[in-house]
Amino acid sequence: MRAYVLVNVHPSKVREVVIAISQLPGVKHVDACWGVPDVFAYVDTASEKTLNALVIDYVGKIEGVVSTETHIAVD
Repeated sequence: MRAYVLVNVHPSKVREVVIAISQLPGVKHVDACWGVPDVFAYVDTASEKTLNALVIDYVGKIEGVVSTETHIAVD
């Protein structure tokens, strides 16, 4: 399941969050960006359940993450 995960981060934690997200399984690419949101991550997971776990159990619990918004890609 391909998706874009948009992440809002405390300003002093952007670099650390990008590094942490980039090391998670299923994450294909991560960029810090100017504006809102602070971080864009492109992910590809095996299933909706795996995507849920990635976003809720891992990304959302990284220190400095304020909120996430997930957009599932369609073919």
